[in-house]
Amino acid sequence: RKPLIVMTPKSLLRHKMAVSSLDDLVNGKFHLVIPDLTAKNAKKVKRVVFCAGKVYYDLVEEAAKREISDVAILRVEQLYPFPRTEVKAELDKYPAAKEVIWCQEEPMNQGAWYQIKHHFQAVVADRHTVAYAGRPRSPAPACGHLGRHLAEQAALVELALVSPISSDYALE
Repeated sequence: RKPLIVMTPKSLLRHKMAVSSLDDLVNGKFHLVIPDLTAKNAKKVKRVVFCAGKVYYDLVEEAAKREISDVAILRVEQLYPFPRTEVKAELDKYPAAKEVIWCQEEPMNQGAWYQIKHHFQAVVADRHTVAYAGRPRSPAPACGHLGRHLAEQAALVELALVSPISSDYALE
């Protein structure tokens, strides 16, 4: 399967982590969900963070900087149709995980969250707590101030990786 549309910001065109080998391009295939290859011990993972797009690199860099080993970060590469089977299969690899997070950098009402939250509800059933980590609802796509944007970005990464799940960010 080949994706029909690939959207990416310019910042990922030369990002050192956003690369594929020539072998991947020639012999590889499109993955609906990309697993966390850095989670060394799946049995010790307490939180699974799903995301799509550029925020993945912010999450991975911060997790490495803090040496976080009990969080798995997975990428959902296809949002529609939602890959429920693949998400469930990845989630089943982490038997000790109690928290499932969807992280996005867009405001809550502008990213994928409202379109996919019911899929996560169906996949996790009663086994996990599902929460949202990202910017709150907003009529504007961006705050318009670099300093505030960076602070918001750091806060949503913190929320996804280490902050306790609060009812403000629980599944609505």
